[in-house]
Amino acid sequence: MFRTKCVYSPVTPRRVGLRILATRFRGRGMPKDLYDVWMPNLGPSEMLLRAFLAGKLTWAEFSRRYRAELFHSGSADASNHTIKNHGQKFTLRLLQRLAQDSTTTILCHCSEDQPHCHRCILERLLKRPI
Repeated sequence: MFRTKCVYSPVTPRRVGLRILATRFRGRGMPKDLYDVWMPNLGPSEMLLRAFLAGKLTWAEFSRRYRAELFHSGSADASNHTIKNHGQKFTLRLLQRLAQDSTTTILCHCSEDQPHCHRCILERLLKRPI
């Protein structure tokens, strides 16, 4: 099961399970006990995030580009002719497998009541076959 929360929200350890911070920036001075694993590769790129926060992109366009970033084949794929990673596909599948046995909570810096947050896009994506 997947959940999403703000990294600063109080947690009940049994309910949140594995806590994954899915942001490019960890946060200066952030205590490491607020999360179990930091996976910056699951957050939107700095350029994409800044464009959205500046109002240069609609939520729909941000969502489309963020999903594309998650599956973009990078330099690792360029040097491997046989087996392609296709971006974060294998990482996302690993998270799906972990969530079958226990709760996995995706964290970021946005508040819980934020209507537009990449962690919601990521959660929806993880609930579908990859």
